[in-house]
Amino acid sequence: MIVGIGSLVYTEFLVTKLKAEERKNVQLWAEAIRLISSSDASQNLDFPYSIIANNTTVPVILTDESDSIISTRNFDPEKLEPRKVLRTMKENNKPIVITLENNHYNLIYYKDSVILTMLRFYPYIQVGFILLFLIVSYLAFRSSRKAQQNQVWVGMSKETAHQLGTPTSSLAGWIEILQNKYPEISITSELARDVERLEKVTERFSRIGSKPSLANENIVVIISRSVDYLKSRTSSKVKFKDEYSNKNEVFIPVNAALFEWVIENVSKNAIDAMEGHGEITIRILETDHHAMIDISDTGKGIPKSVMKKIFNAGFTTKQRGWGLGLSLAKRIIEDYHHGKIFVRHSEVGKGSTIRIALNKA
Repeated sequence: MIVGIGSLVYTEFLVTKLKAEERKNVQLWAEAIRLISSSDASQNLDFPYSIIANNTTVPVILTDESDSIISTRNFDPEKLEPRKVLRTMKENNKPIVITLENNHYNLIYYKDSVILTMLRFYPYIQVGFILLFLIVSYLAFRSSRKAQQNQVWVGMSKETAHQLGTPTSSLAGWIEILQNKYPEISITSELARDVERLEKVTERFSRIGSKPSLANENIVVIISRSVDYLKSRTSSKVKFKDEYSNKNEVFIPVNAALFEWVIENVSKNAIDAMEGHGEITIRILETDHHAMIDISDTGKGIPKSVMKKIFNAGFTTKQRGWGLGLSLAKRIIEDYHHGKIFVRHSEVGKGSTIRIALNKA
């Protein structure tokens, strides 16, 4: 910025000096015209004529005392209408008077040369490039910081997955022993489901930072599995209603573990919005090329002022929580599955509908 401001000040100084020099040149040109007009044929006029010929940069217009144009120089009258150019010259510079015989006079109007005009705008262009450089540098720095933070989070996620692996495997072994030794205890099957859940969480953490593989899966089965798990671990005041048949088959290229995570996150968000009591309805709609999953709740709804923010990382209206559930769901659906997730409908005090749209191929 110091370089830019310094350039601006110095260039303005040069422009002022060059402008004064150009006026002197025009005055000299005017004097040459006066000499030619007032001299007789016996005088040597080579020098005045050479002064006139050497003016190849400053646009000038010579007029009589009634402002009728006598001649023009250094601009194309066919491209620039002389009267318009004359008006511009009158606004920019004071004319130079050529005194003639018998109390007559001519006027020379002029405007800044192309070189002077370019020099006047050069520092602003330079400052613009400096600002552009600063903006690009800032964005690059921020991107670099973000990349470093992402690497830290990826490392922590993989380390978490590694640390969870050992106790999860141990729990799975102990549950298998309990099931074999005490088959009459029904709680062991629920414990087994929880351990299976821990294994899925571990798998999800281990995959963070790597591109997930997609396979043609029946999303009806994945959604049903997620809902069944949530039903047994949610208050009995929360009712789940499905508007699809478990016999249906809707095959979509998905990563089952990550897609199941999305359904759980959106459903948990709906449970929080209902404050532990209400109804969640899940619909599956199909077209020839797309499948839409609508997850509706009877909660408090989303105000219009925050509707665009709910998928932003860190945004939450709850006292507890990191505000990562919906932002994670958005990243999984849009970045990994090339689909869309958005608020299809919401009304304060009545509930909301989140739609997930996926491509069939």
